Amino acid sequence: MKTVLVTGGAGFLGSHLCEKLLTYGHRVICLDNFYTGSPENITHLSHHSRFRFIQHNIVSPLPLAEPVDEIYNLACPASPPKYQRDPHFTILINTTGILNVLALARRANARLLQASTSEVYGDPLRSVQKETDWGNVNCTGPRACYDEGKRCAETILFDEWRKTRRPIKVARIFNTYGPRMREDDGRIVSNFVVQALAGRPITVYGNGSQTRSFCYVDDLIAGFIKLMESPDNVTGPINLGNPEQLSALSLAKRIAKLLQIEPSIVFHPLPVDDPKRRRPDISLAKALLGWQPETSLNEGLKRTIAYFRPRVAEQPKPAAARSQSIKTVPDISAGALSASA
Repeated sequence: MKTVLVTGGAGFLGSHLCEKLLTYGHRVICLDNFYTGSPENITHLSHHSRFRFIQHNIVSPLPLAEPVDEIYNLACPASPPKYQRDPHFTILINTTGILNVLALARRANARLLQASTSEVYGDPLRSVQKETDWGNVNCTGPRACYDEGKRCAETILFDEWRKTRRPIKVARIFNTYGPRMREDDGRIVSNFVVQALAGRPITVYGNGSQTRSFCYVDDLIAGFIKLMESPDNVTGPINLGNPEQLSALSLAKRIAKLLQIEPSIVFHPLPVDDPKRRRPDISLAKALLGWQPETSLNEGLKRTIAYFRPRVAEQPKPAAARSQSIKTVPDISAGALSASA
């Protein structure tokens, strides 16, 4: 039995990770300040004999003196509306925060896995992103607090590896979705599902041709654990995501089809620095971890819809009938963009 600390453990990804680690027989310490996490996500774990919760902000030194074997650092707001709400705080979480987490890893001689992001690639210069890409980030733009914060966190950890050979692991996460996303999360899957279930128009930014690659949460958590358990010399960064690429408009249509509705889609200007394409090369994850996603998009979306349906049902629905047809723009389907699945 290991003692595992999960910072950001009451968040979307963190709560799933805590849950999975408990099923493996580990003792889990969940640390969160509820900036974007929720007590609701961990209520079902609160009475577990091997689960402990600490409310704390990692910008302050971590109040933990007991032995810890592994640390998963997931503490950071991850959706643009959340991390842009207080950009200086986002920077601090990714710089001062990772230094505090690293200090604990040194004291405890613990392995440390950093949840980094595909956002380090910025608006990619090529259609498929490899870990060797240096990225194309606007360091003065409105997304930079997150993009550059995560890049700096990676720098801190790789400097530590070069100096001390402390076991560090860096996972670059691509778009992940599933149950326990917040209704107001601001990311594409939760936005589209909640809007469609509520009978509201689905909001698509730009002309809907920008692409993303969607990985179901269970698959990502399996990748986290495989990376943490890999040999010490496997540091990453390693892309964890689904290489199947889909346009925003195609995703809206896919969700509408699963709900058996004819949606109304409205178009708004593309946000500043919003990446036009996002698709991971997961060759390293396959070769070094034996990992690849297993959940199909349709199956993952069905589970996500099932999670949101009762929550949205409690909200008042608009009186207007949903009779407006989809506005047509050139469609970029998954099949046209990618032969991968």
